[in-house]
Amino acid sequence: MSYRDKLEKSGPRKLLACDGGGIRGIISIEILARIESELRKSSGNPKLVLADYFDYVAGTSTGAIIATLIALGCSADGVRDFYLRSGAEMFHKARLWERFRTQFESDKLSDMLRDLIGEETTLGSEKLHTLLMMVLRNATTDSPWPLTNNPAAKYNDLTRPGCNLKLPLWQLVRASTAAPTYFPPEVIHIGRDFIFVDGGVTMYNNPGFQLFLMATSEPYRLLWPTGEEKMLLISVGTGASANANSNLSPEEMNLIYNASTIPSALMAAALHEQDFLCRIFGKCLIGDLLDREVGAVIGQGIPNVPKLFTYARYNAELSSEGLNALGLEHINPVHVQQMDSVDHIGEMQEVGRAVAEQKVKAAHFAAFPPA
Repeated sequence: MSYRDKLEKSGPRKLLACDGGGIRGIISIEILARIESELRKSSGNPKLVLADYFDYVAGTSTGAIIATLIALGCSADGVRDFYLRSGAEMFHKARLWERFRTQFESDKLSDMLRDLIGEETTLGSEKLHTLLMMVLRNATTDSPWPLTNNPAAKYNDLTRPGCNLKLPLWQLVRASTAAPTYFPPEVIHIGRDFIFVDGGVTMYNNPGFQLFLMATSEPYRLLWPTGEEKMLLISVGTGASANANSNLSPEEMNLIYNASTIPSALMAAALHEQDFLCRIFGKCLIGDLLDREVGAVIGQGIPNVPKLFTYARYNAELSSEGLNALGLEHINPVHVQQMDSVDHIGEMQEVGRAVAEQKVKAAHFAAFPPA
C-alpha cells in the first residue's frame, strides 16, 4: 500500500506524532512496540505494523527517524533493532579540533540514513505507506519548515521547480536531527542552498498539534474531517526532564548560564504547549499532569466547543519521583535524561517498557479499530 491509497480510504483518521529527544527515542520505541502489540491482538493480524493502522505519521529530530521508518512499513521491532545497532554510531564523537563547532560527527549518521532509507528515495516515494510529516528549521530563512508528502500541499506541485516531493528523504531526516552543538547543520539544495538544523529548536519538538492542523486546516489542503469519533491522535514522548534548581542565585545567571539553559527552557515550554492544546481541543484519554494549575486536562476543555479529535499522550517524567512512580527506583535519573546517553540505552528501554505497561491500554484504541 502506498501513502496515496490512504488518501482514498474512508472511515476515521488515525494520526501518530513522535517527539524529538536524541537517543531517548528508544523510550518512544518501546511505547510504540506496545501499541503495535495491542493492535495486533485486536485485529487478529500478527503481522500488522503501525503503518497499517495509522494514516499520517509525524516526527521531529529523533522522532523524524522513527516516523520515517514507520511510514516505510518497518515494525516496531525493526525500528528498535536500528537504534540498538546504531545508537553508539549516531553519537560518534567528532575529532578533537572540530569540537568547537559540534560534539558529534555527521558522516556516520548520514551514511546510516542513506543505507536505511535509500539514497534515491524521495519524500514523494511510493515506498512510503502513510502520509509523513517531519519538522526542520531553516536557519537561512530563520523559520520552521514542517514538510509533508501530502500531494495537495502548496510546495508539492510536481511541476514546480524545487518541488518538495523530489527532495531526498534521507537528507530531510538528517536535517531534522541536526541538533545545534550536537551535529553539524545540513545543506539542502532547493532552487538554491538552504542551511537546515534540528526541528526541535522550533515550536514543534512535540509535533502533535501541528500534525492535527496539517491534517485538517484549509492552508494545508488535506481537509480531513474532525470530531472525537472521526479522528484519533496518538502522541508519544521521549521523556520529560525538568532542570529545576532551587539553589539558583541571581549572580549565577550570567551569559554562559543563559546561553546553556534558555534553548532547553524554550523547547520544554513549546512541547508543553503543543500537548496542552491537544488536550483542550481533543478528547484526552490519558496524559500525565501538565502543571499544578491545569492538572491533566482530562475531561476538560472550552465550554460549548465540541472536541475535534480523540487524543492520548504517552510520556515519562524522568525525575526521581517520576521514575519511582514507574517502579524504577534503581535507575539514576541522570542516566536517562541526556539526549546522548548511549551507554544507558538499556535503562531507557526499561523506562519505555514501564510506561507502556502502565499507560498503554487497548481501550484507548477501541473506538478506532484496525481496518
